[in-house]
Amino acid sequence: MRQSTPKGLRIAHVGIAVRSIAEALPFYREILGMREVELAPTDGARIRGLDAGGPLIELLEAEEEDSPIGRFVARRGPAIHHICFAVDDLDAALDRCRAAGARVIDEAPRIGAEGKRIAFLHPASTGGVLIELTEA
Repeated sequence: MRQSTPKGLRIAHVGIAVRSIAEALPFYREILGMREVELAPTDGARIRGLDAGGPLIELLEAEEEDSPIGRFVARRGPAIHHICFAVDDLDAALDRCRAAGARVIDEAPRIGAEGKRIAFLHPASTGGVLIELTEA
């Protein structure tokens, strides 16, 4: 039997680690025609948001080589870093994740680049994908 998707669940954004926002931005802005969205830096990364018709694309550039994005780019090169899902109730979603045995990176929600509460789930328990949850 197929279960229904929780009400309000949607893709909020896809984070893409880049070596340089200045070099990556023209493709998204000028060729694809995406509109820029103001985002605050966080976790040692400069972030440029681009509207992808609802969900955002976040270009993530390391401020320092030893930051999470800096280490990611050094190991893997520019690539998709994470996918973020918006949920109606972040605390309840984290409780469901913990109950299912998922490894939670952020034990308590924190404020992310869009000024919303966020928490990350470890890729070891999500099929190899870094998952961010944010409150809708």
